[in-house]
Amino acid sequence: MSNPYSVMVVCTGNICRSPMAEIVLRERFADAGLADQVVVDSTGISDEEHGNPVDRRARAVLIAHGYPGGDGHRARQVAADDRRDLVLAMTSAHARALRGLGPVLYRSFDPDAVGDLDVADPWYGGPRDFEACLAQIEAAADGIVDHVRNVLGNARLTQNS
Repeated sequence: MSNPYSVMVVCTGNICRSPMAEIVLRERFADAGLADQVVVDSTGISDEEHGNPVDRRARAVLIAHGYPGGDGHRARQVAADDRRDLVLAMTSAHARALRGLGPVLYRSFDPDAVGDLDVADPWYGGPRDFEACLAQIEAAADGIVDHVRNVLGNARLTQNS
């Protein structure tokens, strides 16, 4: 594949949920042997955190669960020309803000998710809230990997036809 498949995860400020999901997805794509075929990044719908690193509480929960802590991440606001193959919104409000980019709700890939598909915002909470957020992110990650694997497989079939 000449151009890698691109995935962008979007939350509010790009310091908690979306960078956590970016890191989890990168790990899952690597574990699936797709690291060289898929690129993942993240943004926020707001510029209020522009340039800031991953929130220290998000970093702590990621590291506690064996993930990289997001060193080098700097928050940025999504731009109108941020086109990706798959845009994953953390909440329905984010999806509405991103409608021109064709977003899909992140948790729609969680086979056990019912009702409200928003990924809970841990910002105003404590460690338990960040743990719950990571659990929601992890629960949908394999479904996202499977979806992308299917898209890539279908693209290969089409190219070989």
